[in-house]
Amino acid sequence: MTGHRLVLVGGGHAHVQVIRALAQQPEPGMTITLVTDRLLTPYSGMLPGHVAGLYSHAEMHIDLGRLAEVCGVTLVRSAAAAIDRDRRTVTTEDGASVPYDTLSLNVGITPDLSGIAGAEEHGIPVKPISSFIARLDALLAAAAQPDGPRRIVLVGGGAAGVELALALKARLTGLDPKGRPFWIGLAASNGLVATLNDGVRRRARAALARHGVTLLDDFRVVEINAQGLRAQDKRFVTADAVLVSTAARAPSWLATTGLPTDRHGFVQTTRCLTCIDDPAVFAVGDCATVVEDPTPKAGVFAVRQGAALTANLRRRARGEALAPHRPDRNYLTILMTGDGSAIAGRGGWFAVEGRWVWRWKDWIDRRFMRRFSAFRS
Repeated sequence: MTGHRLVLVGGGHAHVQVIRALAQQPEPGMTITLVTDRLLTPYSGMLPGHVAGLYSHAEMHIDLGRLAEVCGVTLVRSAAAAIDRDRRTVTTEDGASVPYDTLSLNVGITPDLSGIAGAEEHGIPVKPISSFIARLDALLAAAAQPDGPRRIVLVGGGAAGVELALALKARLTGLDPKGRPFWIGLAASNGLVATLNDGVRRRARAALARHGVTLLDDFRVVEINAQGLRAQDKRFVTADAVLVSTAARAPSWLATTGLPTDRHGFVQTTRCLTCIDDPAVFAVGDCATVVEDPTPKAGVFAVRQGAALTANLRRRARGEALAPHRPDRNYLTILMTGDGSAIAGRGGWFAVEGRWVWRWKDWIDRRFMRRFSAFRS
């Protein structure tokens, strides 16, 4: 191989693994460029722990600037704005043109608040995590004041909503020196952690009750305003702050690239993680959907795509046939409960809870981050 220009757009869970792996075992003649406007990439698995105050900001972030520097990757510090697939170039928001032989997209998702009136103005979306953390810090600072917010609602009854509601309850307990209680609600429209098994659902419901988080069952939010949120059935709940962890869509700029996308804007890919009409373009993580084998938008799938993506990027650079990636749908889910315990579930029946489960989750997450500890500033 005389030369191969690999351009990575976005510093998500899969791309950081690609950078690390190609630094440890370089491909002869390959040059790597990372295009991103964010120098810190958060590890989503640690977000609930950070909300609960168990992980610092530094512990849950990978320093992309240092990762690129140590691994010999050229860093273009700007967001991608356009792709010219005929000329094989990426144009950034500041006007730079970056040529590629192979392009890979790992740019995450943005919140889709279009179905909730007033959500853009009055809601606090959980994704992207980087902007959520800044707004969370402001919310916590306000909550520490005597006249600060006391009623907070999480919208979304999935795993993320449950974890964040419990984490926020743990973080706020005892925060006010005057002892004024905080009220935390969780609005679930389609059941609680509906994709998990009955044992996990029972334990999650019990954990919410045990910690005083009010579950708003069958509460399909249609409006958020300055006073609170309204359900489709006209119920209204007052709230000082509303966090939204529900639907998401792909970044809007992808729709202008000519890449094939589904109705939510996600790039459509093959099982080999390449765009369905362009083998020079890969897309992974939440911004993409494997047409023949779609999976939920969950960090576990992006993490597990890292090794498969790396292998196929090597194969493409060498001119070899690509290999399909087959995700394990029977994956382990662990929900922290904010009190030093956690709930684990897998498949249709496995469900356990205990402090040892939290220690297990903490070990898994710290092990992943230790792979990048040498690249922290």
